[in-house]
Amino acid sequence: MFTGHNPQLVALSVAIAILGGYTGFGLAARVRGTRRSRRMLLAGAAGLLAVSIWTMHFVGMLAAPIPPDAVYLILPTVVSFLLCALVVGVSLFFVSIGPDSAPRIAASALLLGLGIVSMHYVGVHGLAGDFSVVHDNRFVLLAGAIAVGAGYGGLRIFLARHGGTRLILSAVAFGIAVSGMHYTAMLGMRFVPGGHGQHRTMDMGPAASPQVLALVVALLCFLIVASFLLFLVPEPRSAGLSTAPAAPFDGADGDGIGAPERPLAGRQALPLGGLGQPRTPRAGKVPVEVPEGTQFVDAAEIRSIRANAHYTFIHDGVRERLSPWSISQAETALDPEIFLRVHRSHIVAVAHVTLIRKEGDGAVVELGGPVPHLVPVSRAKIAEVKARLGLLRQDPEAHSFSR
Repeated sequence: MFTGHNPQLVALSVAIAILGGYTGFGLAARVRGTRRSRRMLLAGAAGLLAVSIWTMHFVGMLAAPIPPDAVYLILPTVVSFLLCALVVGVSLFFVSIGPDSAPRIAASALLLGLGIVSMHYVGVHGLAGDFSVVHDNRFVLLAGAIAVGAGYGGLRIFLARHGGTRLILSAVAFGIAVSGMHYTAMLGMRFVPGGHGQHRTMDMGPAASPQVLALVVALLCFLIVASFLLFLVPEPRSAGLSTAPAAPFDGADGDGIGAPERPLAGRQALPLGGLGQPRTPRAGKVPVEVPEGTQFVDAAEIRSIRANAHYTFIHDGVRERLSPWSISQAETALDPEIFLRVHRSHIVAVAHVTLIRKEGDGAVVELGGPVPHLVPVSRAKIAEVKARLGLLRQDPEAHSFSR
């Protein structure tokens, strides 16, 4: 039966799951990176994830070779969506209010996975016609396991607050997993013509034809794509993050996104420590967002800082954590004797550099720690980095040393 699916609609269903996952988990990640509008962000994330999962399911149903006389009962179809929205919202809320403990994440993933697979089977049994639906229990269990795995991976995305390429890869993995659950379940399902029971009776309440369902699904697909595009629009800089002037760097502005630098009118400059001026106080700690609120990381523990829109990710040698500071604010507040901006989107603690090598037109440095990681260096900053590292001559090969 699976081979009879419409390949174009199958591809659309996977794409919808990926776009919805990217937007939903991207919004969910912001819940833990802001003190304002957390409920709205959480509700928006849960709603978008539920809509994308539900829409993916029914695009997949439209792609399936179902009996031509089949109609969709409205009540089970609506209940399937409400069930999906409920479990997604509860799962995200559950992991957002407490520590990132393994039992909490596992319980939330189990709830989310069971909710997703329940949504699928409730939606399938909303089909009515002169047939009955038979399921292979082995595929039911396999679909449930895939749904729980997809839920666990999705919650890990939420907790890790991935951005950029990693969020894209995570969304692709999540979309494929959710779609895999659906088509695994469909592989173990078959229609028996002339069956007995609820699927043969047509007096179970209002029903919608596949054409009506296709119209609803088309509108939801448009909503998901529009939400995805809207999510890509950068947020305006808040006043609290704009008190320091953005230092020009490689033609980029203080956010490290590569846009032209903004004029400084209306922005209060901090004292730069020149003749007759007090030195700018240097921050000994950097704020990071955690479920309980805001923690402060010692500057001495920081290996690198990476820009992400109007926020940054602080790497302490083990993992990245979201900071409400912008890249320009971090550059201004931290000691320039210790930290160096090596790229429009990256700052490194020079003392923690363990390797430098040429790569393309620029270079990369490796920062040491329990989990070493690489940071790009722009071509214009290579000489300065090497000078800070005590390398007095250009060497196209990698230089490695331990500290």
